[in-house]
Formats: sequence, C-alpha cells, structure tokens
Amino acid sequence: MASSCLHAILLFSLLFISSTIVHAQTSFRPKGLILPVTKDASTLQYLTQISQRTPLVPVSLTLDLGGQFLWVDCDQGYVSSSYIPARCRSAKCSLAGSSGCGDCFSPPSPGCNNNTCGAFPDNSITRTATSGELASDIVSVQSSNGKNPGRNVSDKDFLFVCGATFLLNGLASGVKGMAGLGRTRISLPSQFSAEFSFPRKFAVCLSSTSNSKGVVLFGDGPYSFLPNREYSSDDFSYTPLFINPVSTASAFSSGTPSSEYFIGVKSIKINEKVVPINTTLLSIDSQGVGGTKISTVNPYTILETSIYNAVTNFFVKELAIPTVPSVAPFGVCFDSRNITSTRVGPGVPSIDLVLQNENVFWRIFGANSMVLVSENVLCLGFVDGGVNPRTSIVIGGHTIEDNLLQFDLAASRLGFTSSILFRQTTCANFNFTSIA
Repeated sequence: MASSCLHAILLFSLLFISSTIVHAQTSFRPKGLILPVTKDASTLQYLTQISQRTPLVPVSLTLDLGGQFLWVDCDQGYVSSSYIPARCRSAKCSLAGSSGCGDCFSPPSPGCNNNTCGAFPDNSITRTATSGELASDIVSVQSSNGKNPGRNVSDKDFLFVCGATFLLNGLASGVKGMAGLGRTRISLPSQFSAEFSFPRKFAVCLSSTSNSKGVVLFGDGPYSFLPNREYSSDDFSYTPLFINPVSTASAFSSGTPSSEYFIGVKSIKINEKVVPINTTLLSIDSQGVGGTKISTVNPYTILETSIYNAVTNFFVKELAIPTVPSVAPFGVCFDSRNITSTRVGPGVPSIDLVLQNENVFWRIFGANSMVLVSENVLCLGFVDGGVNPRTSIVIGGHTIEDNLLQFDLAASRLGFTSSILFRQTTCANFNFTSIA
C-alpha cells in the first residue's frame, strides 16, 4: 500500500514538473527581439537573416526600413509543411489591406493557390513590383533582453507575401527577399509587437563597415552597447513622424498611404549657418510629392537638384580648401590629406537638419557626410536626385550609420542620437554573445 502511494506521489510530481516546464516554455514573453544586420560590400545593401518554414530554413533578406512587409521568393525551393495561403475575404486579408481575390492555374504550391488574396511585393531598389500571394508561415528569431541575445522564439502564423524570382534582380547575392519595417499592420515591427506583446517600437543601428554587424532591436529600450554604453529615452532627441498620404511604393492601390518614415525638416544649416533653399520643397503636397524620408535602400543621401546645389556650394565655401575632380556618384570631392581626422570622422563642417524648431536638429558629422572613395580622395556623400524627384530629401544609409534611431509607431515619433561615436562606441558594439 505504501509502495503504491509512493509511486502515485512520484508520478504526480513528475507530471507537475513536466507541466511546469511546458508552461514556462509556452508562457515565455521576450522583452524584445533582435536581427543582426550586415553591410554588403558590393551592393552597399543592408542584409539580415531570419529562419522560416517547417523545417526551419535560414533566409537572407535585404533590409527595407520603409518596406510594407516581408516578401520572399516562393518560385524556387520554397518547401514548408506549415505554409498556409490567406483565403479570400479572411481576417488575414483584411489585416494586410488586401481586397482582391485570385486563382492560380498551375498545380497548388507556395505562391500558387486558388481562392487566395494577394499584395504587391516590391523590390524598392530596382523599383520593380508584381502581384504575389499573401500567406503565413512560421518565423523564428532571437529574443533579447536589450543587452544581448536570448533564446529563439517563433511566430507560428507570420504573414508574408510570395514574390517571383525575377524580383531578386538587383539584390545582393544569396538574398531571397526583403524585410519590410514600414508603417503597415503586417510589417515586421507590427507583427512582432502584436505576437509578443511588447511596445510598438524598434531601433536601428547600422554598422559602417562590411566586416561587422549592426542590429535592429524590436521593443523598447534601454539599448546597450559595449563597452557599457546604454541608451534610454533620455538619450534621444525626438521629432514627429509624418505620414505621406500617397504611397511611395512601386505599385499600390489608390488611396493607400506611404509606409515609409517621413520627418519634418524645416531648414538646413552648415557650420550653424542657414543654407538658402526653397523651403516649399520640404513639405509634402497633396500629391505626396516633397518632404524628407529615411531609407536603408539608398546607400547615400539624395537631394533635389536645387537643394543639392545650394548645400554643396555652401559646404565648399565653408570648408575652404580646393576641390579635386569629382568621383561618381558624388559631385564634390577633396584631397583627404588637407582634412584632419576627429573622433566623429573627417574634420569638416557639420551639417544640421533643423526639425520642428531651432532647438531640435539632427547634426551630421564627417563620418556620416564624407565618403573615402580612394586613398587620398574624400567626397561629400550626397547625390543629386534630379529636378522633380518624388521626395525632396532621402536620408540614406551612410548618413545613419553609427547613429541609433528609435521608431515609435504608437507615438508616431523618431528618437535619434546623432553619432554614437561621441560616446566611444559604434553600432558594431552590440553584444551578440548569447545569454542562453
């Protein structure tokens, strides 16, 4: 009798322990998630990687800050037992803002199923888009406590769009799609925050070299970098994020707003002196033209022609050293031997993007304004965007490297630090050593 009781107690204890372990595994809620980001040396694209499908497969992606969603090539080698196409008029279609229904006239496969809804996967680098099937599948990424990686966590019903193989043209070698972080309900930040119940915020910190990793941090701060540098809300300056009412995607439905991140630049200063420009170009008109956006698919900052000419001429005057023959795609270059070095890059005049008032400005130092194109030639890293571009100022990747940017979707504001080189750290100093 005693033996039977003992067995029953042991069995109950084992069941209790195992159920506690299962509960702990299923109830784990990460503080945030992380994606490592590398800079491709040949294309200057920023690349990241997720694991997707059943069984899980690592998928290399080009990072698109303003992209609408995750899209991947489903035409070649997409095999998954957990792939689920989004049926017409389903809640998934509604979440994605998709109202169209379609059929596929080939044998069923990922990307080709009947009675499904779709979206427009967009290669925002080549400005090419097509129609694609909306679907869900398992996505696995690393969790984070804000300081370093933790265990991998999975979203078993992550929405994405199947793209065609030809959309990969122009993307870095080995890339299978694009990871969109934009202002939509099915972008990576929106889906991750909904799935794991953390704030609708994410931070981007891009490394300036191709041999080290930057990071995207989903969730709230503080964000920590080696050696013992921590960034909390008090370390950011803030400016509102604006919604362009007209989509800037390559293909879109009428009435769809842009998913990209626009900020309100009021003026530009060089050496704290105002550059004379046509400030009407800095506003977004009713057709969605004008304004300033931040982009990771443009390697350098692009300025409308009249703004470009004003900025480059003013910069040359303030730097007051001779120019040398220009090197495409840049128009103004200098002999680097005539320029000193500082902690924040070449010692050149600072460039300020003045935001909602004179006291809020994004200061761009030499590390983010100058590009070393050869051993002795430094160029001002801005590009002429033409006379009538869709967006007057596009703040490109080089300008935001080693700057920590926090995108707060709930409050519709951008937190920015200017160069973290001043704090004797870099975006490559996130601690990717796992804690689990």
